[in-house]
Amino acid sequence: MSSGMSPGMSAFHEVRLPVRLAFGGTSGVERRTEIVGLASGFERRSSPWAHGRRRYLVGTATRSLDEAAELVAFFEARRGRLFGFRFRDPADFKSCAPSLTPVPSDQALGVGDGARKAFPLAKAYGTGEQAVSRAIAKPQAGSVRVAVAGVEQAAGAFAVDAATGVVTLAAAPAAGAMVTAGFLFDTPVRFDLDRIDVTLEGFGAARVGAVSLVEVRV
Repeated sequence: MSSGMSPGMSAFHEVRLPVRLAFGGTSGVERRTEIVGLASGFERRSSPWAHGRRRYLVGTATRSLDEAAELVAFFEARRGRLFGFRFRDPADFKSCAPSLTPVPSDQALGVGDGARKAFPLAKAYGTGEQAVSRAIAKPQAGSVRVAVAGVEQAAGAFAVDAATGVVTLAAAPAAGAMVTAGFLFDTPVRFDLDRIDVTLEGFGAARVGAVSLVEVRV
């Protein structure tokens, strides 16, 4: 029997890797920069990537056999690298600093024009012209707070698609009105290997070999 996807089958599962299974892991961001050395001694730098890509290593800590089995089961349910899933990046899962609580004014989503109602969630890194805007496609359900022209909107005044990160307002903001939001979010990832190893450390304890995750575009 084939384990591949049928034509109409989604390549992403809307489930989160349990946070406790990621304890003791590492996280980071990678970029791709192409550098060409010139005869003059100068160099030309460019990048085919508009955004960074997150990478993680989890499963490296010694844990109970039950937790090791849970991680293996999660890996099996994703069919290894086949299906993506949600991951809570312990260093970057809020619209604000990690130590703060999200508020509706955290991130700018766009400016109203009197007709537009849909505003995708985004998070800015850096300030001014050098800032990079990262699309947030996997917000935590129930965590999104929205403001229009500085006024927080009631829960019934907007809807959030937790699978795409698009905020839809019941009424289009007036022209020139800034739309902002605060939220919690997950990073869409997949396993980066089709193999997972478990070593028995003692009675009731096991160590799972480093399990690498890589961010996916959704």
